[in-house]
Amino acid sequence: MANYRDIHGFQIEIRSDNPSNPIDGQVWYNTTDSKLRGAAVSSTGAWATGGTLNTAREYIAGAGVSNSASLGFGGNEPPTSAKTESYNGTSWTEVNDLSTGRNQMGGAGTYTSAVGFGGTPPLSNKTDTWNGTSWTEVATMNTTTRLMGNAGSSSTNALSFGGLTPPNTSKNEKWNGTSWTEVADLNTARDNIRGAGAASTAALAFGGSSGPGSEEETETWNGSAWTEVGDLNSGRGNGAGFGTSTNAIAAGNVSSSGITELWDGTSWTEVSDLNTGRDYAFGFGAYTSGIVCGGAPNPKAQTEAWDGSSWTEVADLGTAGWAGNYQNGSSGTDGLISGGLPARTNLTEEWTVDVSNSTITVS
Repeated sequence: MANYRDIHGFQIEIRSDNPSNPIDGQVWYNTTDSKLRGAAVSSTGAWATGGTLNTAREYIAGAGVSNSASLGFGGNEPPTSAKTESYNGTSWTEVNDLSTGRNQMGGAGTYTSAVGFGGTPPLSNKTDTWNGTSWTEVATMNTTTRLMGNAGSSSTNALSFGGLTPPNTSKNEKWNGTSWTEVADLNTARDNIRGAGAASTAALAFGGSSGPGSEEETETWNGSAWTEVGDLNSGRGNGAGFGTSTNAIAAGNVSSSGITELWDGTSWTEVSDLNTGRDYAFGFGAYTSGIVCGGAPNPKAQTEAWDGSSWTEVADLGTAGWAGNYQNGSSGTDGLISGGLPARTNLTEEWTVDVSNSTITVS
């Protein structure tokens, strides 16, 4: 049997007291109280009002992975907007517009290298790439669509799947920075799909809408084909979702419930429900550390933090809402929400977690 040194490469420290400033994951044996102890992270998160958008709107597309480096583009003011704004952690700056105004677009990438595609009205197949300064209209998609699922990490790497043409479509297209290529379709046509994964070679599509009903279907993408895998236990079309293609969370919707499911790469398991059921919520983070906030009906401000096993109600949004733009990092410690409904807003809120170490008893 492997011991601690075999696994971690060092012995457990033996000492008569607890270290004054332990790091997360540090383990030691306290001879005074004869206990094996360790340090874990305890944290408190809060929403803070950030700089307001220069133009209030709903259904904004976005790119970026933190609350200090984000891009918001398109949306509905009304009329349909081509405006683009970049966020530096303090304020939004209006930059060069999209080639054509539209909302319900797909978006992928970072605030210096992004791609925006599809959208409405009218239903569009246009594609724009962002280089940090301006948009360039490039090769069109093969299918005009909106409300699609998407994944991707930059202006040269994106995936668009499903959507509403109408009717619902199963079309799947891959962007390489120059052109879209229609590749293997989804097995089930739908729109409002929730997706996970940051690359066009590894993605997860789950839930969605197909006509009047919500879907349970889940499919994984390996870069060349979609494979239908274990279904959600409860179909949902407008829930929150976040994570990766192998570890993800689906939360909310299902008749405005709080039903939450955890994806482990093979199957979904129903876990602890949200404290407040909701549709159209914002969701971001990782499957062990995430945030769900806002939503409908009766616009909600409640925010809940996911720790890998349960939800805890934390600081509310300053303004209840839904259908805005949001960006996040790889965990639930760093997020940004801007714009949205009801009463189209230009408000921005930043979620940050103040991380501090605390000593806990391991055994």
